[in-house]
Amino acid sequence: MGEAPTTEDGTVTRSAEYVGSFLVDDFCLDDQIMQLHTQLKHLTACKRSRPVTLKFSLKGVKMYDEDEMTLLMAHALRRVSLSTARPMDAQFAFVSHNPGSTDAQLYCHVFKARHARAAQFLNLLLCRCFQLSYLEKHPEEEQERSTGSLPRRNPSLLNHGFPLSVSALVSFRRAPFRGLLLSTKKSKKSSSDLHDSQDDVFSSSSPSLIRKKVIRAKGLRSGAYRSFTFTPLKQRSVQEQLSVSQEKDQDKMPTRRSRAPSLAETEEALAQAVWAWAGLATDSCYSLLADDVLGSYLLCPHPKKPKCGSLIIRFPSGLITYLIENTRKGKFMLEKCKTEFDSIAELIEYYSVTPDELPCQLSSARVNHCYEWEENTNTQQAAKPHKSSTKARVKSTH
Repeated sequence: MGEAPTTEDGTVTRSAEYVGSFLVDDFCLDDQIMQLHTQLKHLTACKRSRPVTLKFSLKGVKMYDEDEMTLLMAHALRRVSLSTARPMDAQFAFVSHNPGSTDAQLYCHVFKARHARAAQFLNLLLCRCFQLSYLEKHPEEEQERSTGSLPRRNPSLLNHGFPLSVSALVSFRRAPFRGLLLSTKKSKKSSSDLHDSQDDVFSSSSPSLIRKKVIRAKGLRSGAYRSFTFTPLKQRSVQEQLSVSQEKDQDKMPTRRSRAPSLAETEEALAQAVWAWAGLATDSCYSLLADDVLGSYLLCPHPKKPKCGSLIIRFPSGLITYLIENTRKGKFMLEKCKTEFDSIAELIEYYSVTPDELPCQLSSARVNHCYEWEENTNTQQAAKPHKSSTKARVKSTH
């Protein structure tokens, strides 16, 4: 499906067909999911639909007509309680309540996509909005970033042990390091002079001109096809100056920041981000998964084997960790299961259709953990879904 088209404000636009909406009973979460999928099955026979345009962002979901001229529906993200999909019928749906509504009634809004992958993509977009919204509101639970300074580049090729001769200069049209071929007199200049002289010695001219300029500058002795280590005292002096120069530049360099999460991802990247709760600390993922729908899952490194992958699934008995094993044929399989797959995506897709050896099948539905419920317009008191105050217990199949 390629990359999701996005605007500068981070809004992703997709097309779909609006089937309709229905009331959702106030059941517990697992019973509510069962009711939703039962109703969605009945709506597969519905022939009436309307082409619409859906816009997803961290602010919420908006539905426009096909020409994007008329706004038909708008839901703030905090008013959307969950998102789900039935790829086999190309259905996508989300549950929300109307802002300022006094009847406190939930509605499920159903859409039909062009095909199964499109329906799943719509669901992934909204699920990722839930996750990014949670990260925005709970920065303390964000996964640790690499905030260290940029790695320092080695000041010369000496540390690599490469002999840099005239023939080597022909291979490198522009030498990557500054001031290494300057004469002893020039090496005594300041680091700023060294930087200025680099363009004089290493211009973007032909290799032969570079070689001639270097020889004229007496940076290489006539006929010397040797390593730079033939003048250790000279090189030590130059390298010390380069180190001082780079230390000054290093202080001015900004710290490295990881790329801000975005909805503008390819389908594969978006799926990986949703499955792995990208950006959130692992302990927080466990806690949120324990309060999610039955069959929800987390793709992460194995708690006891960090070099191996695992799939943590929420079952009626709690969270169960399955090691993802690599077979000799390069395929993937869950431990204590017999079915092999060519990729993790195929594995997840398979168990989302049939439970097979698992207690229940995987679910594409996800809860919005930033969902706010207002019982009336006068009370601004919001309630989130219940969240365990203690760390979620994770069982292993070992």
